[in-house]
Amino acid sequence: MTTQKITNPGELILVLGGTGKTGRRIVSRLNALGVAVRVGSRTASPAFDWNDPATWASSLDGVTKIYINYAPDLAIPGAANAISALTQRARDAGVQQLVLLSGRGESEAQVCEAIVKRSGIDWTIVRASWFNQNFSEGAFVDMVQAGNITLPDVATPEPFVDADDIADVAVAALTETGHVGEIYEVTGPRLLTLSDIANELSRATGRTITYTPVPHEVFVQEVAASGAPRDVVWMLDYLFATVLDGRNAHITDGVQRALGRTPRDFADYANAVADTGVWRAAA
Repeated sequence: MTTQKITNPGELILVLGGTGKTGRRIVSRLNALGVAVRVGSRTASPAFDWNDPATWASSLDGVTKIYINYAPDLAIPGAANAISALTQRARDAGVQQLVLLSGRGESEAQVCEAIVKRSGIDWTIVRASWFNQNFSEGAFVDMVQAGNITLPDVATPEPFVDADDIADVAVAALTETGHVGEIYEVTGPRLLTLSDIANELSRATGRTITYTPVPHEVFVQEVAASGAPRDVVWMLDYLFATVLDGRNAHITDGVQRALGRTPRDFADYANAVADTGVWRAAA
């Protein structure tokens, strides 16, 4: 693919979910490129709240492109309505491009993709599923610290993808030519089961990290009992019960097509995170 960096002094990119796993990485990269960025979150100024459309106008003011990350997941009930309303408001505000973070293997997410495609605005879609960073920045970091990954009994392999690769693809789509109308389905370079993940983490940390499969219902109950928000409980229930059924058990070339390089391997991610001390066992 032939690409060219876009340098537009009038550019203003709104990064929705700008403090999350992919969003904050995208904001950091755009800042490093000297691109004007507006962080879209409830704590930003102006604030953006998916549940309060009254906040959207100020966030969209003057924006030329948007990175859309709907939290917690596009599969959640109500997501399609929110995406439809946002794309209409974006078109009315003169937004020129949408980059949507979508869910790999999620039919509900593809409904949202279709809304973006029909928006009348240039679009790029980045489909991803399970992130490496779920084990260091997300719901499972405490399990790694404790040395015991207690997750549902799933033997299906998954090509875990790195959030840095997702961010790099999104930034390329937002700042280069040649990405409009592309669907980049992004994965890591190999398939890993949860047992494989435990072994990789053990090697990286120098500790014994085990995977202890638990019944799906027990896992969901424990997540709910931990005080996790209802939508997070719903999302984890959905992802383990539905998406990890083998539909995504193959690698794709999305990172290679978008960036011209191979995706980051889980072992490289694990080694880098282990060096930070995030996974040290609690005293």
